[in-house]
Amino acid sequence: MERWNPMSEQPATTDDDPLADLGGRPVLLFDGVCNLCNRSIQEIIPRDPTGKIAFAPLQSEVGRALQERHGFDTDDLDTVILVEGNSVHTKSGAAIRVAELLGWPYAALVLARLVPRDIRNQIYDFVADNRYDWFGKKDQCMVPDEDVSGRFLE
Repeated sequence: MERWNPMSEQPATTDDDPLADLGGRPVLLFDGVCNLCNRSIQEIIPRDPTGKIAFAPLQSEVGRALQERHGFDTDDLDTVILVEGNSVHTKSGAAIRVAELLGWPYAALVLARLVPRDIRNQIYDFVADNRYDWFGKKDQCMVPDEDVSGRFLE
């Protein structure tokens, strides 16, 4: 007879829980209507052929749930967020960590950490504040191609 052990039980999940199946992958949250952001995602996908990074628009149910879980304002669409287990990387830190996950030669971007975070994030904020003017935006979040749709969490 097996003894009951409360420490071995997994938390209950429901079909209504948008975070129930993240698959253990890092999740990159991005502004789904931003042309620059969408283009960046399209550049990451072929450089991550094993699909170790998942994606979710900030505006999606999963995106909003992850923002809430980690204490972010769900109305702030100016910050890219990489959720990696219990670790969260934002702004330039998220970009650097994604490059690191992609491996060589992109991982060389870790050298940007030599620049103080405040300076890196000032540059990030300047681009984020102007991205719609410079690159435009869509009326709705992008619809991923069928061959990569499993990497996008809604």
